[in-house]
Amino acid sequence: MREGPDDRPRATRRQRGITRQAHRLSVAVPSRRLSTTAAFWSVAVFLVLMLAASGVPSPLYRVYQEEFGFSSGVLTAVFGIYAFALLASLLVVGGLSDHVGRRPVLIAAFVLEAASMALFLFADGVGWLLAARVVQGLATGALTSALGAALLDLQHRDRPLGAFINSASPGLGLSIGAVGAGLLVQFVPSPTDWVFGVLTGVFLLAAVGTYLVPESSPRLPGALASLRPQVHVPPANRRAFIVTLPLLIACWAVGGLYLSLGPSLVADVFGIDNHLVGGLLILGMQGTGVVGSLAVRTSAPDRALLVGGLSFTVGMAGTVAAVQAGSLVLLFAAGVMTGFGFGAGFLGAVALITAGVAPGHRAGLLASIFVVGYLAFSVPAIAAGIAAGSFGLTRTTEVYSVAVMVLALLAVVALVRSRRRPIAQPAPHRPGVDPEVTTPVRAA
Repeated sequence: MREGPDDRPRATRRQRGITRQAHRLSVAVPSRRLSTTAAFWSVAVFLVLMLAASGVPSPLYRVYQEEFGFSSGVLTAVFGIYAFALLASLLVVGGLSDHVGRRPVLIAAFVLEAASMALFLFADGVGWLLAARVVQGLATGALTSALGAALLDLQHRDRPLGAFINSASPGLGLSIGAVGAGLLVQFVPSPTDWVFGVLTGVFLLAAVGTYLVPESSPRLPGALASLRPQVHVPPANRRAFIVTLPLLIACWAVGGLYLSLGPSLVADVFGIDNHLVGGLLILGMQGTGVVGSLAVRTSAPDRALLVGGLSFTVGMAGTVAAVQAGSLVLLFAAGVMTGFGFGAGFLGAVALITAGVAPGHRAGLLASIFVVGYLAFSVPAIAAGIAAGSFGLTRTTEVYSVAVMVLALLAVVALVRSRRRPIAQPAPHRPGVDPEVTTPVRAA
C-alpha cells in the first residue's frame, strides 16, 4: 500500500517546503528589484558604509575628550561598550536573517544605525556618547552578519567574491571612516555636526534602498529559538575554526588597540598633536588590510593564513621597535606591515571557515567569526586603556604587541601542523542535492 501524504516524515515535508520557497525566490524576483549582480555590489557598498561609520568616532574621541574632560580609561570604556553591544547583537540576532530573511533584518538595522548617528549629533556629555555607541553596536552586529551572509548568497558561482569582500571590507571601511573624520576634525569647524548629520541621512536612505535588494535566503523554521544567545559553528567547519582562532584573536586585538588608542599614542608618545596624523595611522594599519586581502585573493586559504600570520608577526615586532626608538616613520611602516598581515590572514580564515557552508547556516557562522573578532577587539583594548593609566602608553603598547605576536605564532604553528593532515572541507552546496537547504537565488 502506498503512503499517504500525511504518512511522510514531518522533517521531509518541512525540507520540501523550504526547497519550494527557495525555488520561488530564485525564479520570481519582482521586476522592481535589482539584478543579482547589482544587488551583490549594492550589499558590498552597504557593508563598507556601515564599517566606515563604525570607524568615524575614533579620531573624534580626542575631540570629545577635550570637550567633556574625561580620562583615557573613560575613552576606552566608550570604545568598549560599543563592542559589547555589538557582541550582544551578534549573539542574539546574528543568525536571525537565516530564519526571517535578509531584508527585514537589514532594514530594521539601518534605521537603528541612523538613530545612533542622531545620538552622536546631539551628544552633550559622556552619557550621550555611551548611548550612541550602544545603539550603534546593536545595529552593527545585526548588519555585520546579515550583510556578510547576503554576499555569500548573491556571489557568482564561478567568481566567488563573498569571502574576499567580507575580509577586506573592515580595513577599507574603517580606514575611510577614520581618515574622513580626521580630515574634517583638522580642517572643518563643527566636524561632529557634519559627520553625524550626513550619516543620519545616509543610513535612512540605505534602509529605503534595501527594498530594491531581492531576498536571498530561504526562511528556515526556528526564528524565536535562534534568538537564544549562542555561537553556532556547524560540525564540518569546526576544525578550521579552531586552527584559525589564535590569528583571529591577535589581528582583531591589534585593530582595537589602533582604533581606541592609536591617536593618543601619536600625541602622547611621539608628541604630535594632529588629529589627521592619528587618522592616517589607522589608515596605515587598516587600509593596507585591503592590500593584503587582494594579494592573496587567488591563493589557497591555508597559504593566505600562513602569509598573513608571518607578516603580522613582523609588523608587531616593528611596532615594539618603533615605540622603543621613538620613530614615527617606523611606527607607520610597522602599521602597514601589520595591516597587510591582518588582511591576508583574515581572508584566509574566512575562506577556510566558510568553505562549503550551506545558505541556511551562513549568517550564524559569520556571526560566530565576528563574535570572536569583536571580543578580541574590545576586551584587550579596554584592558590596555586601564593599564596605560598606571604603566604608561609606551610600556602598555610593548606588552600588548608581544602578546599578540605570540598568538600569531601559535596560529602559524597550528597551521603548519594541520597541513600534515589537511583540514577536511565540506563539499560545496549544490541546489537539489543537499536536502536541508537550497541556494535561494540564481548566480549573477
